[in-house]
Amino acid sequence: MIQGIGASAGIAIGKSFVLPSWEWELPEQRIDVADFAREFERVYEGIRTSKFEIEQMKDELREVVGPSETHIFDAHLAILDDPVFMNEIQGIISRQYKAAEVAVKEAIDHFVTMFDLLDDEYMKERALDIKDVGNRLLKHLLGVPEIKLPSNTKPFILVAKELSPSQLAHINPQNVLGIVTLAGSTTSHSAIMARALGVPLVVGVEAKLEEPIQTGQMIVLDGGDGVMYVQPEQEIVALYSAKQRQQQEAKTRLRDIVDHKSMTPDGKRLELAANISSFKELEIALSSGAHGVGLFRTEFLYMDRNRFPLEEEQFEVYRSVADKLEGKPLIIRTLDIGGDKQLDYFNIAEEDNPFLGYRAIRISLDRKDLFKVQLRAILRASHYGQVKLMYPLISSVEEVRAANAVLAEAKQELEQEGQPYNRNLQVGVMIEVPAAVIIADLLAGEVDFFSIGTNDLIQFTLAVDRMNEEISHLYEPFHPAVLRMLKLTIDAARRNGIKVGVCGELAGDVKALPIWLSLDVDELSISSHSLLQVKERLLRTRQEDSLLLLPKLLECRTSADIHELLGRFMDENDARRQSASIS
Repeated sequence: MIQGIGASAGIAIGKSFVLPSWEWELPEQRIDVADFAREFERVYEGIRTSKFEIEQMKDELREVVGPSETHIFDAHLAILDDPVFMNEIQGIISRQYKAAEVAVKEAIDHFVTMFDLLDDEYMKERALDIKDVGNRLLKHLLGVPEIKLPSNTKPFILVAKELSPSQLAHINPQNVLGIVTLAGSTTSHSAIMARALGVPLVVGVEAKLEEPIQTGQMIVLDGGDGVMYVQPEQEIVALYSAKQRQQQEAKTRLRDIVDHKSMTPDGKRLELAANISSFKELEIALSSGAHGVGLFRTEFLYMDRNRFPLEEEQFEVYRSVADKLEGKPLIIRTLDIGGDKQLDYFNIAEEDNPFLGYRAIRISLDRKDLFKVQLRAILRASHYGQVKLMYPLISSVEEVRAANAVLAEAKQELEQEGQPYNRNLQVGVMIEVPAAVIIADLLAGEVDFFSIGTNDLIQFTLAVDRMNEEISHLYEPFHPAVLRMLKLTIDAARRNGIKVGVCGELAGDVKALPIWLSLDVDELSISSHSLLQVKERLLRTRQEDSLLLLPKLLECRTSADIHELLGRFMDENDARRQSASIS
């Protein structure tokens, strides 16, 4: 067994096809001064051709993976337009008397090395973008064909050192069962696209391989657990074939409950909404029976481009989502960057503790010009559906009031311009930090709803960075302190008569459902892939039983006690239902 990193869920079983690494053959001779103009023009022509190809890929992919993921290629176009990249190439040609292809190769190597040396995973991933764009340009200068995947063979598992978005753009999910990359991470553009395409992906296996994978070897991979087997025993193939069938059968079974109301057997209605970051994800969410969008992550409109999105660009996206929802609720979270989400064109100074630093609402209130542009776009979109607005990482009443003051200015401007918007737009806040929990009763008097962001709330409550391998085992969603934080927040919302939802990974954890029923939350906003699993459990769990469980949960002293109690509750619940169906 080889343990990699699961980057796109699903099981794949099949023969491997190893994508060869291209070795460039570059001219060694120096050029004359008289050749400079010709070499510059070759570079310009290569850039024009490369940009044309990238635009074509964007158009082809837009219908497949949605507009959000195609913004990946905006970053590639930005590199080709970057004067720093171009100046580096021209400088090598004119100072070192080297041909265009040599200059491009050296420029690529220079920037890739520079980015790789940075202690920043996001910037390391951008090095792959530069390599992808540079290799496309190099291919045109050298006049060599692009390496293409086989189309006349049985479906295969693709193996590569690393896989660029350009290469992924040309794969046919019908031919590619799964993907293994020796390098890479879950945050890479390739991982994002693999998830959008629904192709299982395991990354980061290079250090675990005793010998290179060869084309034609049998491979079993699990993109959820990050596990891979090369030339496995028949027992392993049979085991994962059975798991694959079970997953498919479960999907088929879950499709039968898409149109069921999300209601417990004793009548508790728990709205199940979706977290989305693109139009494509919205379509998947609606096909899974989502009653609306509980979290629209707008930061993805800002990423992988070379400038901030204009008001009109944002408005068109928000309006399109609202139109598609046809009156179902849409909660739009304002820009949440910083921490692990950076923008290439917006420099944030290096911070010792970026998750506690300049991010989310703090950036919005510091850059009110940018904030107001987004608020105007959201307000305008509110005219076209049940749109709600939500501020992230709130820790004080002052922040809410400051944000609402900018919102009031945006409303006033739209009034003066005669632009329609919903004057009763609901405004909520994310409860993500302990400070917000402690003053939840005060915040509830300022807003229309809460949404509990469990990922950050758990991280901050336990002082554990879950991405840190040394301490990630301490990230425990079922910690007694987390449970008490949840209860404090929801009790404050109830006392003040406002609704409360939950988003984050814990919201989509089936095991946590009795907690949400016992605390009487109004909505869970979860990934589309978890929605039907949660609904299936909801349809067979009584709220009355969950309410009786809550005092016992609050008495638990350890996470293990909570896990055991929840596990026993679910087993007993299943046994009761099975007994009732037999009788």
